[in-house]
Amino acid sequence: MREQFTTALKDAMKAGDKRRISTIRLITAALKDRDIEARGAGKEQLGEDEILGLLQKMIKQRQESLKIYQDAGRAELADQEQGEIEVITSFLPQQMDEAEVSAAIDAAVAETGAAGLRDMGKVMAALKERYAGRMDFGKASAAIKAKLQG
Repeated sequence: MREQFTTALKDAMKAGDKRRISTIRLITAALKDRDIEARGAGKEQLGEDEILGLLQKMIKQRQESLKIYQDAGRAELADQEQGEIEVITSFLPQQMDEAEVSAAIDAAVAETGAAGLRDMGKVMAALKERYAGRMDFGKASAAIKAKLQG
């Protein structure tokens, strides 16, 4: 994925796409920060799953900012956030649809033997291990909770 960021940055520079350039630079800066943290913890570099998690976190932050800007009537800032979301999303693998998410949750519940809400963490851990970057875990969490409750 790191090579993918480098290639995308070069392409954006050649095309003169300022928004894409700045967003990719934000991604690489966040990635370097996390690599430094990982080195302090004794790890070499972030793995693919951790990079995908970082991208999802960046998207979530921008979605929250987008909502705030829209509510405040700041269209130009909302447009900037939306553009950044689109660029970051372009680096994520194809997202799972609702049917796939539901099937994955059912499989994880069966595999972990989850019987109640106390087992929700086990199910989430199993899903994060297999579907990092492909699933919105905020929405999945609500679906898991509903399934385990009733």
